[in-house]
Amino acid sequence: MNFRLTKLSLPNELSKLLNDCPNVIVPTSKNDLLELTFPKYSRDVLDISFNVNGKEVTEAYITKCKNGISVNFVEDYMRRRDPNCMVITDEKPTDKVRFVDRFGYKFDDLRHETLTWLQQQELIVVPFLSGGRVIGFDSLLVCPRNCAFFAAGLADLQAFVNIDELDRDFQPKAIIYVAPPFRHTHFDGRQVVAHNRLDNLHEIFAYNLYPGPSAKKGVYGVLLNIGEQEGWITAHASVVKAMTPYETETVIMHEGASGGGKSEMLEHAHTDHSGKLVLGTSTVTGEKYKFKLTESCELFPITDDMATCHSSLQNGSGKLVITDGEDGWFLRMDHITKYGTDATYEKITIHTEEPLVFFNMHGSAGSTCLIWEHTPDSDGTPCPNPRVIIPRRLIPGIQDQPVEVDVRSFGVRMPPSTREKPNYGVMGLMQVVPPALAWIWRLVSPRGHKNPSIVDTAGISGEGVGSYWPFATGRKVTQANLLLRQIIAAPNTNYVLIPNQHIGVYHVGFSPQWVAREFLAHVGNNKIKDRFLQPARCSMFGYSMVDLKVDGQSIRQSFLQPELQSKLGPEAYDAGAQILVDFFKEELTKYLVDDLDPLGRQIIECFLNDGAVQDYETFIAR
Repeated sequence: MNFRLTKLSLPNELSKLLNDCPNVIVPTSKNDLLELTFPKYSRDVLDISFNVNGKEVTEAYITKCKNGISVNFVEDYMRRRDPNCMVITDEKPTDKVRFVDRFGYKFDDLRHETLTWLQQQELIVVPFLSGGRVIGFDSLLVCPRNCAFFAAGLADLQAFVNIDELDRDFQPKAIIYVAPPFRHTHFDGRQVVAHNRLDNLHEIFAYNLYPGPSAKKGVYGVLLNIGEQEGWITAHASVVKAMTPYETETVIMHEGASGGGKSEMLEHAHTDHSGKLVLGTSTVTGEKYKFKLTESCELFPITDDMATCHSSLQNGSGKLVITDGEDGWFLRMDHITKYGTDATYEKITIHTEEPLVFFNMHGSAGSTCLIWEHTPDSDGTPCPNPRVIIPRRLIPGIQDQPVEVDVRSFGVRMPPSTREKPNYGVMGLMQVVPPALAWIWRLVSPRGHKNPSIVDTAGISGEGVGSYWPFATGRKVTQANLLLRQIIAAPNTNYVLIPNQHIGVYHVGFSPQWVAREFLAHVGNNKIKDRFLQPARCSMFGYSMVDLKVDGQSIRQSFLQPELQSKLGPEAYDAGAQILVDFFKEELTKYLVDDLDPLGRQIIECFLNDGAVQDYETFIAR
């Protein structure tokens, strides 16, 4: 056995497996993993293949580039996460699909078969911390040697542990086992990630090589499961500290379903050649409304996708305290289609300080992998999911310490809405909501209009509680209760809603959140004064702004109160809002179960009874 394994407190079953397998490699750096990916004297383009029932099947091609490695999967299907890949194998409480119900047999035999197969392979064992370096949990990856690229990606995403530098007992709370051939032999080529929650260990069996469902979202599921037992949440959010030219600092935590603007909240506003922001373009007349940002905020990113709200971080300030739940960011680059689109990420990836791992991007041996050259799918169109893993340490201005959150915003993709074709895209540029109503929005987490990441049926759908529900392994009501208690415990954190894509008849893209970010940064830690607010025409939107100024310029009221738009009007506004109200009522009734927090039941019943915004103010003291 590799002597480094003696530093790990391993389950007896895994210890025997590693002792009996042909060879075990425990890397002490990411460079070790890159060298395992491309051993000395190997070619610069390798295929990752497995024996499947006597036939060699290639899963991916790996190319050695100047700035890292480029990974391209053979099948289009393997280039993105299958949202239905998660199954639960244990008997603990869950609202997710169980393995036995989907496949018709218990997982025990397949688990034994998987471990037996791994025992016959040369293996890589990677110690890491699930959840990052501030709040991290001992974890292990066990994968075949020819999957070293997968291990290199995980080493960037999670907090890699050099076992030679460890001065304590390492006791894994989670283990990821990677066994790619089983998707062909047992699952008809489908992605399957099986979660097996034991009493003191969370096992993930990854039957595919795309890291999204396992090394990324699988670990997210581990954090949510641990938090469920201990009483805390890992929020699905980007977090940024915005500093005005006058050095006023405001921390904004932006949540929402995929496509809700989390990554965009970390970006500087996109302006035209004249330096103006196009706030909105009328879908009826083509008229553009432009806005000049003369002195925009300096941005200091904190999280991109996962914000750990661990109970030990809370400091009695009355504000939610968070830290990043990742050590690297799995960034999608579909919006970067040419040079000059995003100077920050172009500089990081082209002139990189260390080799990076790219997915679904064209890579030529010995050349630089460019983030705007996306691999074509089989139909000739660029893959919609090009990714690169960037370690946090390479992000300019990154903040490593826990921060207090001043404002929690929630982003929603909205469709166009006109007098002739009313729809639910009638939210104003920024709506201020009471905490109880903020909780309601997080229970449903609408995916909204033309979500780029989810293939879904027509119409509106919900991501589920916290917008992290797709990655959770337990019960919705448990997460709903935790989220409510979290909001109650942070009375000094404020809440807003921000639409993207459309405000009534105007196409706005992500401009509303860039304008709202500037406004909120100047407001600072203060609550928005009542004289700037009035109850929204639809109570689920809380309060509308009657005046919003940035750089001394007032935003048009038709962006703040869409019912004032001449091409929309109050009647079409009401019809569109009712679509959203009806959808929320349908979703919220699912939470009315016996173990829902009594206060939560009152809040939901208030919504079902068409309560006014003032009613929501009475539920949670501030």
